[in-house]
Amino acid sequence: MTSIRLSGITPSGHAQLGNYLGAVSRWVTDGGPDDLYFISDLHAMTTTHNPAGLRSRATEMLAVLVAAGIPPENVFVQSDLARELGALTWILECTCSYGEAARMIQFKEKAAGQAGVRLSLLTYPVLMAADILLQGASEVPVGEDQSQHVELARALARRFNSTYGEVFTVPRAVLPITGARVRDLADPTRKMSKSNRDAVGVVFVLDEPDLIRRKIRRAVTDTQSTPAYEPEERPGVSNLLEILAACTGTTPQEAAGEHASYGALKEATADAVIETLRPVRERTRELLTDPGELERIRKAGASRAAQRGEHRLQSALRLIGAA
Repeated sequence: MTSIRLSGITPSGHAQLGNYLGAVSRWVTDGGPDDLYFISDLHAMTTTHNPAGLRSRATEMLAVLVAAGIPPENVFVQSDLARELGALTWILECTCSYGEAARMIQFKEKAAGQAGVRLSLLTYPVLMAADILLQGASEVPVGEDQSQHVELARALARRFNSTYGEVFTVPRAVLPITGARVRDLADPTRKMSKSNRDAVGVVFVLDEPDLIRRKIRRAVTDTQSTPAYEPEERPGVSNLLEILAACTGTTPQEAAGEHASYGALKEATADAVIETLRPVRERTRELLTDPGELERIRKAGASRAAQRGEHRLQSALRLIGAA
């Protein structure tokens, strides 16, 4: 039986260097031919958002994934399967208990202290289960913060299969294939994030070379003068070394030994980042200026994703008594 690995990326902001080095580039080099990747735009609706902005970022993220080298046939946008996912989510909500959903750690953390919590914040893990089960994924690469959600998907798959009949593959969480731990250039105590409102420490995939160089030159380091890889004691310079190493295929320790000053390290890091992102940025811009081609890719991806899940959805509807 073919093992299918499913990974998603939420367009909560513009694609940035941490996304690329930490995930997307690894998906390209280490992913299998049957691995699937989706832009989880429905997941970005659990809190207040700008609809036009979300739509634009989802399109941009699709272009970035294809431009990076992920096979277009393995990529799709979540909302293009809204009807299928809506039906399967309802089936799974009829299989899930309120207590199971309310126990999710992320729901507790995000709902804490809020007066008006959207119901979608509670039911989001069931939608995530639908994402996984519809495509028949056997493996889901997730960090510790999402592993509880995969456990819920496993529980729901087993419960449905034992109650109504065998339909769903029971997935398992696996450690994601990750690259460098890219930190914010202005505040290396936090990770670089596409949803960070302060963009001064975030390098975006579509940033122009001059802007990338300015951001890296302004990166926070420390009072020392010689680069050394000491993540705990010297997070700023260590972050630059990790970025440089990830872009050049070396190790942070080797990168530290090749540069005698912070100025030299920053220039080398800027050069490496600019050249690493250049083909992705250029191809992404080509796709974004050719909406017809991007729409063709998107429709084809949606059609394939819907076809992959159609028999599971129809079987689940029939077994539960809805078809």
